[in-house]
Order: sequence, then structure tokens, then C-alpha cells
Amino acid sequence: MREFSVPASVRVDDVDTLSTTVFALADEQPDAVALRRRVDDAWVDVTYAAFTAQIVDVARGLVASGIEPGDRIALLSRTRYEWTLFDYAIVAAGAVTVPIYETSSAEQVAWILSDSGAKAVVVEDHRHAATVTGTEDAPAHVWRIVADADWPGAVEALTTRGASVPAAAVHERRTAARGDDLATLIYTSGTTGRPKGCELTHANLLAEVRTVITVLPEVLDGHGSLLLFLPLAHVFGKVVQCAVLDSRTVLGHSPDAKHLLDDLGTFQPTVLLAVPRVFEKVFHGARRKAVDGGKGKIFDAAAATAVAWSRACDTGGPGAGLRLRRALFDALIYRRLRAALGGHVRAAVSGSAPLTEHLGHFFRGVGVPVLEGYGLTETTAAISVNTMSAQRIGTVGRPIPGQTIRIADDGEILVRGPVVFRGYHGNPDATAEAVTDGWFHTGDVGELDEAGFLRITGRKKELIVTAGGKNVAPAVLEDRLRAHPLVGQVLVVGDGQPFIAALVTVDAEALPRWRRRHGKPEGDGSAADLVDDPELRGEIAAAVEEANRAVSRAEQIRKFRILPGDFTEEGGELTPTLKVRRSVVTSRYADDVAALYSGVNQPA
Repeated sequence: MREFSVPASVRVDDVDTLSTTVFALADEQPDAVALRRRVDDAWVDVTYAAFTAQIVDVARGLVASGIEPGDRIALLSRTRYEWTLFDYAIVAAGAVTVPIYETSSAEQVAWILSDSGAKAVVVEDHRHAATVTGTEDAPAHVWRIVADADWPGAVEALTTRGASVPAAAVHERRTAARGDDLATLIYTSGTTGRPKGCELTHANLLAEVRTVITVLPEVLDGHGSLLLFLPLAHVFGKVVQCAVLDSRTVLGHSPDAKHLLDDLGTFQPTVLLAVPRVFEKVFHGARRKAVDGGKGKIFDAAAATAVAWSRACDTGGPGAGLRLRRALFDALIYRRLRAALGGHVRAAVSGSAPLTEHLGHFFRGVGVPVLEGYGLTETTAAISVNTMSAQRIGTVGRPIPGQTIRIADDGEILVRGPVVFRGYHGNPDATAEAVTDGWFHTGDVGELDEAGFLRITGRKKELIVTAGGKNVAPAVLEDRLRAHPLVGQVLVVGDGQPFIAALVTVDAEALPRWRRRHGKPEGDGSAADLVDDPELRGEIAAAVEEANRAVSRAEQIRKFRILPGDFTEEGGELTPTLKVRRSVVTSRYADDVAALYSGVNQPA
């Protein structure tokens, strides 16, 4: 199938903006709980009435500070309650939110502040403040969320400053905004090149938010909760934040991954939002724990049963024997895994990168179906998603209502619909290149099946063409190889070379256990002393052999090189959503790539 569309299921009026529903709920159900925020060691309820009152107070402070409708305000912070509060306060003041990842380098921060023309910036703490004030185009206003003896907190400072501004002034600005007004300017994190600012309007965001609520009624039903730990600077996190609040699903924030398991246990969400790497780590972490406890074989049998049960659900249903085995392993394994996620998760949503079919079947088999979707910043997050009633594992679902997906002659995925962005800020040439005749060119390659389910097969710009002329999509091999518990990250190389090869890192959490099991020295936390170790190379070679089964011989990895350390976001090799920055890695490890092809001259 070359094209598939779904009729729109929601309406967005010109007078509707991102704050419309939240304020309406505050009027209709003021005592309903909108959020729970962490205060010391307890979760404290925040009602819609209290939340919107605080939005207005902060917005009054923005008005008093000289912020005018249309002004850009940058937001540089981890995922926390105040991020959401300021996001809505900025909108209520008629301004535009410009999110910045809190892990961004000083150069990236300087570029975004300069390119967006930000008039003010809200930062989390003194570290971020120092980064901002050190840039050439630092805004006139820098407010810091975390207070100390010398610096009042941003919420308190702006609330005090705006005391003389009537609340009516905020409501006047809020209701004067229109659907085609700019709501947020999100800069692509990008795996290559300088970030481009994507202009998303209120109508873009509302079309996405309201549609997501309609296609996931079992997930966003107004009777559950979601704990956000992904960066809110990413469009995925921002859209889910808004959909949760508009659907009366309770929202929480977890800013520190070190405390995530504890937060899941106390917050007990019904919905989990994550990227594939998080699900991989949950699976591998559970298996390592089972192996260390002498129950590795039981876990593997339980995992195989979960996968078999899930696959059977797509082919007529599981038989009596399989149902019995699943019930047994539910008592032994699955229940504990669900308890580690808080014990109440009834579904999870995954995006940003492909999830392996094995993990998709595993989590559905243990009672936590992972609904995989697909989208980009330019499409205001999801353009397709699997749902509880229509899920095909291995695909990213059907187009959400109101959108059309077309597969071009070269396999590129094209999208048209109300979620497609307005354009790249200050870059009409890039906009014209990306959008032609209303169709946004995603740069991804995929295929539609007979029922309209979309399968992603690669990234157009990442396709490798070997010296022999073979086109290879690296994602297939990378995803399969990364599924091994000992593997951290993978970068497949071979463009213009006689064969395909790979750079492989060892998972930092798995490495200490592997050292103990094989009697290796404790080491310094890296794999630097093991890159040529025969036992380690043997295990990675077995993983490569398994990954190679998914492709033809000409596409298989012939050689690999183990790197001394894992890729990290802090090191610049990963984006904030844990995707590999290919240009950074290939440049940084150019000698390792060259070594893979040393002495090889003829095409394979």
C-alpha cells in the first residue's frame, strides 16, 4: 500500500489554545487533582484550581517584567513540576516557550538563545544560570527555579513582581491568542548538524493532543496517572504532558533517573512513557538480577513464555498449556516485574526510536503492553501509534485520525495533516526542502501493510551504500545487536567500504557482573582493559552472529571493534532521547573505523 489516511476525529476552533482545556477544567471541576508534586519525601496533590491560580500568578510576573505577546522565553531545566508550570504560564502571558535540554552544551544554548531571539530564560539552578549568562546573547531576564540564600526562586520572585498586575490582564492575553499563533519553538536535538527551530502553533499541538486522547481512551481515561521522566524539552514529553492534563489524568515528574524506581514505587502510575532504551534496560536489569540469584534459567523460560503468549494472541489465541505456563510465571516473575514499575501500570507508550519485536512481545506477555508510535518534532510528535484495540508489534501503528501517510517511490515516508509544523524558524529554504505541496518529507524509510500499519525500515540519510553497491539500513542490525544484555550501543559503518562493520560498546551496568563471572579484574568501570579479551570478544561475536540472521549475507557485519567506554549523553555521543549521534561517533572514533578496514582494498 502506498497511501493511508484516517478521517479527523477532533475539532480545533480558532479560539482554542494550549491553555483552553486546563482553565475550563479549573472552572468545571476545581477540586479535581491535576498533578502530584514531590515535596520532600511525599507526593502532594495539586488541584486544577490551584494549578491555574499559580499559572496566572507567574504569568502576571512575566507581564510585569515587560514580556509582550509573541516574545520568546527559553526554558532550561530537568523534568519537574516547575517546567510544566512555566510552560503554561508562558502561554497564558501570550508568549512562546523555547525548550532547551538541560544537558545542552554552552554552544548549543548560545545558538538557541540567539536564533530564537529569546527575551528571557528560566533555568533550573546555578549551573544553568552560569551557562546562560556566559553566552554572548544572554537575555535580559534570567530566572532560576531553585532558590538559595542569594537568589530567590523564580516562582516566588515572579509572583511577587506581578502582584500589581490584575489577573484579568493575563486572561485577556490568554483568550486573545489564536490557533494559528506560535505556541512553542522546539529545536531538533538532531543526530547531525546544527539544530533547527520547529515552529509549532496552538492548532498543531491541540490537534495532536486531542487526537491522542481519543485514540488511547484506555490509557488517558481520567482515572489514572502518569509519571514523566523523559525530557520535557522533547516534543514527545511536551505533548504527553498536555494530553495528560487535558484528559484529567494525574501528572507527576521525576527529574533524576537515580530515583526513578523509588518514584515509580511511591507514585504508582497507571501509564508509563519511555524510549526503547529504557525498556531494554528494564528487561536486561531484571534478567541480570535473576542470573545473580541463580534463577537465570527460570527467567529465560518465563521470557520465552511471555513472547510465545503474545505471539499467540495475534494468531488465534494461546492454548490451554500456554495459558497455564503464563499463569505460573506470572506468580513467579511477571508480578515482580510489574511491581518494580509501581504495580499499577496497565500500558506503556514508546517512541523516538524502534523497539525490537522481542521486547514488544515480552512486555505484552507480562501484562504491560507497549504501544509503539512514530513521529518527529516537525509532526508535533505522533503521526501514527498502536492502540490497545489495534496493535501490531513490529509496526508503529496506523496514522492517527486527521493524518495521511504516503510512501514515496524511493520508500521515504511523507506526511500530511494538521499536526505538520508551520516551518523552520528563520529558514525558509529548509522549510521548502522539507515540505512540498503540503507533504512533509520525514527522511525516514518505511512501508505500509494492507491494514495501514506503518513499519519503519531505516533512515534515508543513514542508508549505507557499500563499495559493491549494496544499500544497507543500519538500524536493523543495530537494534538486533543492542538487544544483547552485554551490549551498550552500536554504530554500524561501511559506507563506500567493501563490507559492513560495527563499533560496539559494553553496557556499563552489565560489565561489573560479567567481570565477576569470568574472574576478570574489577577495572575502572570501563571496558578499556577488555577490548581484546578473547572471552568478551567471543560473547560479542555470538551477538553479532545472531543479529546477522536478520539480513542477507551482503548486509551482514563482517568485523567489529569493541570500544573502551559506552556512549553517553554527557559525552555528546547520544541525544537526550538516547539516539546515537552518528556524525559525532564516526568523527571521534575515526581511527577505530579505519582499523576495521586496514589492509582491505577489494569490494566484498
